[in-house]
Amino acid sequence: MIDLLKDFPAVSEIPVAWGDMDAFKHVNNVNYIKYFESSRIKYFELIDYLSLIELGIGPILASISCKYKAPVTYPDTLLVGCKVSKLSEDRFINKYIIYSKKLNIITTEGEGVIVSYNYNENKKIPFPEQIINNIIKIEKNLVL
Repeated sequence: MIDLLKDFPAVSEIPVAWGDMDAFKHVNNVNYIKYFESSRIKYFELIDYLSLIELGIGPILASISCKYKAPVTYPDTLLVGCKVSKLSEDRFINKYIIYSKKLNIITTEGEGVIVSYNYNENKKIPFPEQIINNIIKIEKNLVL
């Protein structure tokens, strides 16, 4: 694994598709949010968050930001890392990076705020204890 991604528990390998590009022949900005999503879902699987969906409890994306550092073009393969950089009772901040195998650099960085949500009652709730414990278990130097 690329050394830059060693602190990211979830890393998704995503091939750039021809259809991801726009008229300017680089990956269109909306695709980066989808790449972040793929890695975020992999992270949720690692912490067993998706197992709570049957109870009506799950994550919801409150906000997301993306900083473009270098354009990505077809063909390429991207490594998309996701980790938790800050944790509190009812939200955490995901940090994302995208590494281009072709360019050998980080091309994109981002952050997402994830809130624990009760979909049956349509309201924010504290994270279940098992989710907090699972996050702390896979992250280095992270405390509530």
